[in-house]
Amino acid sequence: MNCESFDVLVVGAGAAGITAALQAARAGAAVCLVEKNGIPGGTMTVSGIHYPGIFNAWGRQVIAGIGWELVAKTLETMGRPMPDFSRADMTRHWEHQIPLDPVIFAAIVDRELLAAGVTIKYHTMLGALSGEESGWAVTLCGRDGLYEVKSKVVADCSGDANAAKLAGYEVRTSEPCQPGTMSVYATGYHLKSLDLDAIGNAFLEAVRKGEVCAEDTGWAGGFNPNVLIKRGNNSNHISGINACDSAGRTKIEIAGRESLLRLYRFLRRQPGLEQLEFRLDGPECGVRETRTIVGEDIVTAADYAAGRKYPDALCNAFYPIDLHDAKVGLDKRGLAPGTVPQVPRGALIPAHSRRFVAAGRLLSSDRLANSALRVQAVCMATGQAAGAMAALSAKSGADPLRLELAEIRALLKRHGAIVPE
Repeated sequence: MNCESFDVLVVGAGAAGITAALQAARAGAAVCLVEKNGIPGGTMTVSGIHYPGIFNAWGRQVIAGIGWELVAKTLETMGRPMPDFSRADMTRHWEHQIPLDPVIFAAIVDRELLAAGVTIKYHTMLGALSGEESGWAVTLCGRDGLYEVKSKVVADCSGDANAAKLAGYEVRTSEPCQPGTMSVYATGYHLKSLDLDAIGNAFLEAVRKGEVCAEDTGWAGGFNPNVLIKRGNNSNHISGINACDSAGRTKIEIAGRESLLRLYRFLRRQPGLEQLEFRLDGPECGVRETRTIVGEDIVTAADYAAGRKYPDALCNAFYPIDLHDAKVGLDKRGLAPGTVPQVPRGALIPAHSRRFVAAGRLLSSDRLANSALRVQAVCMATGQAAGAMAALSAKSGADPLRLELAEIRALLKRHGAIVPE
């Protein structure tokens, strides 16, 4: 049996992976995209967080490119306009996120990947990586077993630095890490008929009795009414579990469903909630933080908040520092007006690596900076940057760190990206 051979292998089809694969393929590379699920989009499609942002800040667009193109095509198909991004005030930053239909988004991504010539391998996981003179020998695990492919360059967009760890590169594991969230859509009640104060008091009593956990509605300080006001969306917290590997992922999925069961039983006993139903927004627990690469450079919280200008910057970023802690609360730090953080090339390349790039929330950064860099628009921007480097590295044979910056930036601009000067 002949071994398949590719220029670029992208691990993970989340926000970073889809843009990395599309950028590399549109630049002429033979690309393989490996994804453990049967659908692209990552947290947008499998965890219910289908409102990517933030592409616009301070009244101007700071992130564009392939991710923006996919979002725009989805809205066009849905027949919906873009939100109004003209206001410069970013205190209500969430209003700059873009609600999408995740099914339509995934179908459009599939279509674009196929049109670009990407070899898509859904229901496939990475088993092993072995460096060779010409690139990488990659063991994949499909539904029929293990098999090997070859690739000149690997792009780790797994979210958890799984490929970087398998390749033997240094990773930084967060202990503790931010809690995850099992998103649901709650139906079967009329919000205006509910006595939220009474439900909150009953919840505290149920916590005292051990019937529910304080984090089942979000923050541990008490009942979070948003679980009902927002109909469950992105409300609860599943803490104390690092889901960086299969063992951790198993624990957090079970804990997430158990949390929803406790909350469901409690809420159905409350007046007005007798007909409550939970519908999963996605089958997986959304994970905020696990592992990051140790890169050639690192984005610190101080760098991020100051909007540090890097000589090798490849894309912008924007989001307030947003560190969740179910016991302490939310450490949220807004950016000073006009501040637009940047992501340097070195943060997308593991230290001492060869023919390897990384993108998404696993990029080299400290905890506070990563709490802002992990969001979907930034993942799309870093994914496109990683895809550009991977394609150029495969073509020239030069390691990503040795590529001419002007060449990377020119390629990104040809595909619509906003590149810091």
